Amino acid sequence: MQTWEWIVVIVAAAILVVLAAAFVQIRRRRSHLKERFGAEYYRTVASEGTSSGEKHLSQVEHEHEKLDLRPLPRAARDRYLEEWRNAEARFISDPREATRAAERIVERALDERGYPTADDTDGDTGRAAVVAVDHADVAERYRHGHAMLDKVDGNEGTENLRKAMLDFRAVLDELLDASRTAA
Repeated sequence: MQTWEWIVVIVAAAILVVLAAAFVQIRRRRSHLKERFGAEYYRTVASEGTSSGEKHLSQVEHEHEKLDLRPLPRAARDRYLEEWRNAEARFISDPREATRAAERIVERALDERGYPTADDTDGDTGRAAVVAVDHADVAERYRHGHAMLDKVDGNEGTENLRKAMLDFRAVLDELLDASRTAA
């Protein structure tokens, strides 16, 4: 073989090595995001496309790392549970207000833990993505609870409020449990 042929072979081999390394890196990043975000990964990729969805989730993860998240003190956890019991008790007489109270309890717990407010992100959707970094399983429940609050008119209004209460309770339980294990 002549020198130029060896150069072509070496350059081709180098290109193959670089492409293989890039492929492995992409697969590793994708696997990490799937594991970290759970269902939120699939929802984001379905709505934004694979490349931009993964880029978005990487940005959310990076922003999450900057947050000063803190566990709730025991007194705060007890206060939230008491407020929740009061909201639940009001559900029979005023389901709409009880569900709004449940939503406010979850929002305050998120605020107190150090999560950004809905105003600091892309509304409830952006906040759910940030919550998904730590609590992938409940981010969809958070989003679903808000969606149910928007569907309270008509025959299924009370049922949607009941579903929202269940969703918000799942989120609150996860937040309080995470605070208990972090404390």
